[in-house]
Order: sequence, then C-alpha cells, then structure tokens
Amino acid sequence: MGESAKALPGHAEPEMKGWLLKWTNYLKGYQRRWFVLSNGVLSYYRNQAEMSHACRGTISLHGALIHTVDSCTFVISNGGTQTFHIKAANEVERQSWVTALELAKAKAIRTMESEEEEEDNNALAIPSEELNVVIRDLTARLENLKTCYDLISKHGIALQRALQDLETGDDLATKTKVVNERATLFRISANAMKNACSEYLQTAQSQGHKWSKMLQHERDQRQHLEEMVEQLARQHSHLEQAAHRQRANVATSATSDDEDNEFYDAQEEGASTNNSQEDSSFILKIPMAHRRASNDATGSSSEGEDGNSETQQVLVVTEKTKENTQDAVDRVSNASQSMSLVSTPKLIRKRRIRVPDKPNYPLNLWSIMKNCIGKELSKIPMPVNFNEPLSMLQRLTEDYEYADLLDKASQCDDPCEQLAYVAAFTISSYSTTSNRTGKPFNPLLGETYECDRTDDLGWRCIAEQVSHHPPMAAIHCEGKGWACWQEFTMTTKFRGKYLQVIPLGVAHVDFPGTGNRYTWRKVTTTVHNIIVGKLWVDHHGDMDIVGENSATGIKCHLKYIPYSYFTRDTQRRVKGVVMNADGQVKWVLNGTWDNKIEIAPVISTNGTKDSPIYKTGNYKTIWSRRLPPPDSDKYYSFTTLACQLNEWEEDIAPTDSRRRPDQRLMEEGNWDDSNAEKVRLEEKQRFRRREREAEAEAAAAEGRPYPPYEPVWFTKLKEEGNDTLSHVYRGDYWQSKNMQDWSKCPNIFW
Repeated sequence: MGESAKALPGHAEPEMKGWLLKWTNYLKGYQRRWFVLSNGVLSYYRNQAEMSHACRGTISLHGALIHTVDSCTFVISNGGTQTFHIKAANEVERQSWVTALELAKAKAIRTMESEEEEEDNNALAIPSEELNVVIRDLTARLENLKTCYDLISKHGIALQRALQDLETGDDLATKTKVVNERATLFRISANAMKNACSEYLQTAQSQGHKWSKMLQHERDQRQHLEEMVEQLARQHSHLEQAAHRQRANVATSATSDDEDNEFYDAQEEGASTNNSQEDSSFILKIPMAHRRASNDATGSSSEGEDGNSETQQVLVVTEKTKENTQDAVDRVSNASQSMSLVSTPKLIRKRRIRVPDKPNYPLNLWSIMKNCIGKELSKIPMPVNFNEPLSMLQRLTEDYEYADLLDKASQCDDPCEQLAYVAAFTISSYSTTSNRTGKPFNPLLGETYECDRTDDLGWRCIAEQVSHHPPMAAIHCEGKGWACWQEFTMTTKFRGKYLQVIPLGVAHVDFPGTGNRYTWRKVTTTVHNIIVGKLWVDHHGDMDIVGENSATGIKCHLKYIPYSYFTRDTQRRVKGVVMNADGQVKWVLNGTWDNKIEIAPVISTNGTKDSPIYKTGNYKTIWSRRLPPPDSDKYYSFTTLACQLNEWEEDIAPTDSRRRPDQRLMEEGNWDDSNAEKVRLEEKQRFRRREREAEAEAAAAEGRPYPPYEPVWFTKLKEEGNDTLSHVYRGDYWQSKNMQDWSKCPNIFW
C-alpha cells in the first residue's frame, strides 16, 4: 500500500505508522488512511500532512477488542462508541500491526494499573520541583552508601583472608605488611561509609521536617475541601427538600412557559386516577433522520458524520376520553397473571419469595468514594456493604420480568403496534431501579448465569461475562415467538455528588414469525446524593428503537424526561411515538418508567408538515408495575423475581453466579467473610490476567500469534447488514446442561 507499516525508532514500547485501508461507509467502501500507533493509542489521518492539526479518529487500546477477520482484515473496537475496520496489503503486514497492537494494549493496561496503584499508595504526593531535587540528592547519596558498603565487604573479606594467612605462614614480616595494608584499606572504606551515612542522615533530617510540614499542609487542605464539599452537598439537600415543599404548594392549574412542558386540554372529563387528562397530550421533538441506519445503532464509526441533526416538533392530543385506568390496570394484571400461569408440560417449581434481611452495618459511602473521583466505576474497589447479593448478569436477567409484553408483541399483525409493545418492554426494564441503590457484583471473566423460567414465565436465558478489559457481558433470552439478545458494556462518570452510567451495548429482539427485528440502546442512568442524603436513581435521555429486516424503516422514538424540582409535569415520565417507514406517527406512548405505560393509536393528522398535530383514540394501559412486597425495604428492596434469581439450583454450571462464594456469603449476612472472599477472587482474576499477558508478550516476541480469550457460550460475529462485531450465543448451553457436560468451563471461583 505505498509505504509499508514500520516501527518508529527510539521508542521502548511498540509503536508503528503506515498506510492502511479503513472502512468508511457503503458508498465509499475502504479508503486509504495514514495510521499511527503511539503511547497506547491508535490514530488515523487522511494523509501524513494532517498529523499536526487534523486527527480523524482515535481508539485507546487499554480497553479495546482486537479481532482478526481474515488474512488481511482486522477490527478494533472499544465496545460501542468506536469501531475501526482495517485492511492491510498482505498477511505479513496485518500480523505486524496486530502484534504491535496487542503489545501496546498489554503495556497500556499495565501502565493504567500501575498508575492506579500509585494513586492509591501516594494519594498525598506533592508534585514539586524542589522535592524532585531533594529526591535526586538523596538517591545519589544512597548510591554512595551502597558503593561504600560494597568496598567494606570486599576489603573485609581480603583482611580476613590475610589474617588467616598470618596464622599459618612462615614469612611473618611480609604477611604482617599485607595485613596492615588490608587494614588500612578497610579503615579508609569504613571512614568513607561513616561520612556517607552522616551526609545522608543530615540531608534526610534537614528535609524531613520540611516534608512533614508540607504533608500536613496538604492533609489540612484536603480535609478542608472535603468539609466544603459535604457542606455544599447538605445545602443542596436542603434546597431539594425546599423545592419538594414548594412544588407541593404550587397550584396544578398553572401553565408552564417551557414548550417541552406545555400541555393542552383535550377534554375535561375522563381523567385517570394517577395522571391528569393533560398528561395524555404533549409536545415531542423528533429527529428528522428517522431512518437511522443499523450500523448507527451499533455505534460503528463513520467519517463525515453530521453534527446536530434537525428535529421536527409534533403535538399529540387526545381525541376521546381514556378508559378507566383502574379497569385497564386490572385487565393488564389479570392478563399478566394468566400469561405467567399458563399450563406447561413441566411441573411448576415452588420458589422462595424473599431473601434474608439486610444486616445493619453502617458505613459512609462518601468516605470511600471521595478517593475515587474521576475513575471508572468498574475499577473502584468497593466493599460488599454497598452491594446487593446479585451479580450484573442477574440484574440483566431481571430485565425480563415483564417479558409477557414480548409474548403479546409476537401476536401483533401490525408491525407498528408490535413496536409499541417492544417499547413498553424496554421501559419496563427500569421499573425495579427506582428504589434499588445497591451495586451488583462485577462478574468475573467467564462467569455465567442461567435462568430457566419456561415452567411458569415461558422464557429462559443464559448470560456470560465475555470480556474483562473492557468489562462486557452478553445475554441471550428466548421466549414464546421471540428471541432477545444483548451485549452490555458501559462507561461511567463519577464527579463526587453524582454518578452517571452510560450504556454502550446494543440490544436486539427478533420475531421469527414475522421476520421483524428491532434494536436499541439503554438510556443514561444517574445516581444522585453520593455525598449526603438518600440515594436515588433517575433515567434520562432519548432512545431510538429501530426496525430491521421485515421491519426496516419503522422506528420508535422515546424521550425519558429527567427528574426536575421545577416542573409540574409528572416525574419519571416517558413519552414517545411509533412511526412507519414514511415517517408518519401511528402510535403514541405515554407514562412513567416506574409505574405504567399507556398507548393509543393515531386516528387523524392536522397542522403543517413541519408542525403536525396528531389526534389519538382511547389510551389503553399495556404495562403496569407489580409492586414489591411491603417489607422489601428490609431485604434490598427486592421484587419477588429478584429474590428468586440467586436461589440455589442443582445441576447449574460451575461458573454460575449462584456458586460465587462472596455473593452467597453476603446474602447469608456474613459480610466480613464476604469481603475477604471478594478480595481473594479479584486477586485470583488479576493473577490469571497477568499470566495471559505474559504468554501474549512471549508469543509476540517469538513472532507467533497468541489466541485471545474466547468465551465459552458466546462468539463474536458480524451483525447482519453491517460489519460490526458483537457476541452472539453459540446455541449449545442447554444441551451441555442436559448432558451435565461442563468440561469447557474454567475454574474461576476456587
């Protein structure tokens, strides 16, 4: 490809630069780009001249996945936001780049971990040129001490040998002279050692007092800042309480000036029990580019992306009165109950309905989290005191509590109505988070979780932790007329007062009966009041559920409205529309993610093309949350399903989360033992990772390929319609379980 890839001279770590072909889009295909690997980051440019001013894209390798596609092609992805599809001129060039990338990734991981350890061990380090000078001085004097020590040892041995010769020899005068010479050298070395020790001690003592004062000053400053932050947090908490009281006193008839919170009375009568009639009418801004490409859904990078896309403002009003909400809720509840209790050939297993109460071990979250500001959530060493006795794999499984919505979606003939039920399902997955603030256990690499509820709920799923850097889980669930799978990874932002979790993976649901498939990403989750006050969770942002295959062109746009103390709108509200392939709104969704969702068909359209007004028919409640037991606050605010997720079962895989000892000990209330087990398991995982890195480096040094870690039950494949790689279920877990053949499972717990 013109200039071949070559290593940059004068660098200890693997660095390369050269021309490669990069996939851009379906119109332009592969385009020639100049790639540079440096300092653990892969960057590319249109040409070499751009290197000084216009980088087109970068991927940090410490959390990247490197995958070889064929003899010339390889893919680099950071788990969702950036994916590079690259083609080399030949197999030799491809292997050179892959080897350099693997070495750079290993070095970047080691560097990142060493920096984190250095931060933990030297939290009060003082970056100062003066300190650097003193350290260099002390280091030089310490080297002098070591030199003197070596000389004393050398001359001492020679003196001892001379004394032995003096005792046994005949030529006394000559040997006495030798002894005197040796003794003189030893005395000189000893004096030099004495002087060096004195100089080192003098320097250390003179600087020690200054260092102690500087260290105490930094400690006082840190304590002062912590007190200021806590004071600000308490003031904010008081403001929140005042805002709550003020909001309760505001008349509900007042109108908001903000157009996003502006409502219109369609009819006065027929208000529901929980929501006013005004809540059924709303304004929503929809992105104009509603036919989002499937590769956009998966987060693949492409060049020349537009900046802010244009939006269209639509007004939704209710034409008819809604049906009585309580009747609708009762019907949904009865339908869900009958759906879950449908008779099957299997005998329905009796399951537990609660877990042991949570022990009262008070611990200040801020005392731990204040040292972790700016770090990734997955890298924060947290005691189990802030956990709940479930793993992230089990929390992902909990998303299917209301999978009966997918059962109903599979029976819909109209794809737009089907998508409305799918949208309600995606919203229902957040219903258990409103009062659940415990952190799930981070799964170990290779950890799995199975949940077979075909006997009562009609679905079963298998999940596996498929990557450690970056942390990534894959889950596959199959039910009555549908299959759903997801690759879950995330990035976090922790800034002291709040913690944001931004999911990066893509979820899919497929309906084989119609050939319809839909994809979406979860919205941003924020945990508030980390410093002081009661923890609470909010979900906010836009979600686009995009149709594929037979449903190509169909889209649902949902808006999760962030919690606000200064609005009279219903809190935790979600509103959205379902559009057909022509961009026409066919169904409307309205409700809250912690209570219920209603849908209504669009019966007429008025207004202009730029500002259409959609009138709807009767709303019907298609999902209503099942409240947890009244005393669930005693046991982590678990729902009944959550209590059953970690219930012991026979014949599960040796890597199943139910077998994880620290999680089991926590559920039983033995938190001290659980913390000790957690440390042991994490150290075992770090040891295995270091072993793999050493093996990879040895293989790279010998010029032979080193196979990357392969999950047991999932494999990386290209998604249909684009080149994005994602983990897909292999399909052999349940067969292995029936045969009790767990020979492929690694030993991760013991």
